[in-house]
Amino acid sequence: MLARFGAMATPLAVRLPPVLRPPLLSSKLSTSFPPKRLLRSLPTDTRGPVVAADDGMYGRKQVISLTPQLYHYVLSNVREPQILRELREETSTIHGSQMQVSPDQAQLLAMLVQIMGAKKCIEVGIYTGYSSLAVALALPDSGCLVACERDGRCLEVAKKFYERAGVSHKVDVRHALAVDTLNSLILSGETNSYDFAFVDADKRMYNEYFELLFQLVRTGGLIIMDNVLWHGKVADPGVNDPKTVSLRNFNRKILEDKRISISMVPIGDGMTICRKIADTSGQGLGCV
Repeated sequence: MLARFGAMATPLAVRLPPVLRPPLLSSKLSTSFPPKRLLRSLPTDTRGPVVAADDGMYGRKQVISLTPQLYHYVLSNVREPQILRELREETSTIHGSQMQVSPDQAQLLAMLVQIMGAKKCIEVGIYTGYSSLAVALALPDSGCLVACERDGRCLEVAKKFYERAGVSHKVDVRHALAVDTLNSLILSGETNSYDFAFVDADKRMYNEYFELLFQLVRTGGLIIMDNVLWHGKVADPGVNDPKTVSLRNFNRKILEDKRISISMVPIGDGMTICRKIADTSGQGLGCV
């Protein structure tokens, strides 16, 4: 979860974040630490910096590094429904509001649900419900989102906004540890029946959440993992706290997982979109 700004009346009134600039990676990185290529920041002003791989293998491709001005522009182009704006504004007054996903992230999640024609979804860690509400709004009237959250106070905020948005009938709120909820769904025979899952919870539990969701999501379905860039810490070999190490190991693990196709997207605090291409027995779909 990553909220880059506080409450605002419209996207154009956003309080701008610090410069969002990918960390410079030392050329002295261990060869076992991905990525192995040296990155360099090109000399530009704060209105339009770019970064490029300082290596011919990547063709010195220049990519955008978000500045406050550019991120402001991104947010001004997000179609944020009024009910989501109101939830975001209320959440901004709550301790820990930085855990809320950003509007551009929520918009992407909702679009993926719509593209897939998803009907059954799971969210692990809903906080006050911003991303889950965005997904519920995108679901058809007959759709269902299992919303897993252990914090009862956050759930009360989320349920209030589900009701106001008219989507309560689509949301199956589970006030419990997510692992217990996911195991109960598996035991009740719901394996391979979900279209979409989003995880934004305890980073040290990512591997366990992923493996349980892999059983629940159908072949061709999506599992989306949030915070995979972890404020840039995953790319810094000098940072080795338990959460960072766990995320770094998880990222490496799914990179090598042949049961899924993946795309790490540098939006918010980083999200990896995982598409299940093989069932639990390892039999794939062939072309994907």
